[in-house]
Amino acid sequence: MAAPLSSMTGFARVDGGDGEMTWTWELKSVNGKGLDLRCRLPGGWDALEQPVRQKTAARLKRGNLQVGFQYASGQARLRPRIDAEAFAELYGQAVALAQSMKLPRPEFETILSLRGVVEVAEEADDPETREARFAAALADFERALELLAADREAEGRRLGAVVEGHLAEVESLVGRARDLASTQPEALRRRLHEQVALLLEGGPALSEDRLAQEAALLAAKADIREELDRLDGHVEAARALLAEGQAVGRRLDFLCQEFGREANTLCSKSGDLELTRLGLDLKATIDRLKEQVQNLE
Repeated sequence: MAAPLSSMTGFARVDGGDGEMTWTWELKSVNGKGLDLRCRLPGGWDALEQPVRQKTAARLKRGNLQVGFQYASGQARLRPRIDAEAFAELYGQAVALAQSMKLPRPEFETILSLRGVVEVAEEADDPETREARFAAALADFERALELLAADREAEGRRLGAVVEGHLAEVESLVGRARDLASTQPEALRRRLHEQVALLLEGGPALSEDRLAQEAALLAAKADIREELDRLDGHVEAARALLAEGQAVGRRLDFLCQEFGREANTLCSKSGDLELTRLGLDLKATIDRLKEQVQNLE
């Protein structure tokens, strides 16, 4: 079974923890030419970046992805710590100042209450606890990555339906253009006959054979059947890619360029107002097709 289509746009958030600490992973994905990952990890968690990048590259192929991680420690992990150097320096200065001003010596508790003397720091983990915590956080990242992929696939299904609608419109316009193209030779012959008659009014008429030869040359230059056949082939190829699924966005985007090239040639060859209008409608539809295709992974 083919993998589903996937958009490059998605979002996922997962909350986790291990009893002493809680954390949150937040993943945001938007369009990108390749896979560009920006990982924001707090200090002390840098060891997670490499496995995060590896797991992301194994799951996603394209998109600009922002990975954010935040954590909070429980009160049980917080421990007060006295900065002995800061205390000694401040106390010495306070005693000297009190002596010079003939004031009572400063109280011990007064110095301890000054900002920066006592700090509340997080208790350090032993290596085994730290490794287990990293493993738990990484498992939650994998959950977030799967949720992001599911969100992108849901958007991919919607985009697939929109793309198929545009392909059906292209197919319909190509069919109408083919019907008009079948009447072109006779229309060109009739127009040529009228123009020659006006130019040679009162003069010798051209033979039917000569008129037929000129009309055939004009019809050959205005023949768009080859372009229409290529457009039909491009529609078939695009549908095959949609059925294939997975990361087909790049190939579909290239195919849209080929669609546009054939539509431009069709318009340049057209000598009929109605056919020109069809060609312009075709170009507009192809532009809408390309706009949606560029959202696919």
